[in-house]
Amino acid sequence: MKPVVIIPSDVKKVAMHPTHCVGEKYIHAVSHGADILPLMLPAIGAGEDLESLEQQVDINQVLDLADGILLTGSVSNVDPVRYGKARVSGMSLDEQRDATIFPLLQKALERELPVLAICRGIQELNVAFGGTLHSAVHTLGDFDDHRETDGVPREQMYEPAHEIEICAGGLLEEILGLGSFMVNSLHGQGIADLGQGLRVEAISPDGLIEAVSFDGHFVLGVQWHPEWAFANNVQSRAIFDAFGKAVRREA
Repeated sequence: MKPVVIIPSDVKKVAMHPTHCVGEKYIHAVSHGADILPLMLPAIGAGEDLESLEQQVDINQVLDLADGILLTGSVSNVDPVRYGKARVSGMSLDEQRDATIFPLLQKALERELPVLAICRGIQELNVAFGGTLHSAVHTLGDFDDHRETDGVPREQMYEPAHEIEICAGGLLEEILGLGSFMVNSLHGQGIADLGQGLRVEAISPDGLIEAVSFDGHFVLGVQWHPEWAFANNVQSRAIFDAFGKAVRREA
């Protein structure tokens, strides 16, 4: 049997119904890029049609099924309350996902399971380690606007937007080597204070942290979207290949 990677779900409205879902691009990249079996986990937090599952779901029992964790991106943001800040008016939140991710991530890290965290996922990873986020990077004078362009086709939305520079001596250098390369950019939040124990793996030209890792076992967070059309991008292929190898070692 192939090793299994848990992918926690977002909660979104589909034809008025709250629906637990994972984007196909993540499932595709895990299955065909990392060559491992994706297993979607519903959000366990209380919702419109769902009474909380936090007392019914044993996270350790869930992780007994898993050899790794993938945290996806999302249109929603980590609730600023989770890192000691006030909510921003109009910010899209997914409290059901938050209620799932943080206990799941804590237990996964205790077990030293491989973790690949993408976009919202790197922000969750940073908060889990006690770090903070910029709630709206584009409102800060020190940084560029890292959000996607609205109203354009998906292919254009995921086009390369800026370079990142890989930091020496880390996991990303091990996977990709030193240097810089272009990445897409579709996020409003970004890392402010780095979580304790995390290592900066890459930065953008304006100084925003674009990738982090954790020493000891495979934990990699990236702010861009390597899952998008991964097969056509040498860096994305290498990232998912490295994740797959780490998961197979765990299995």
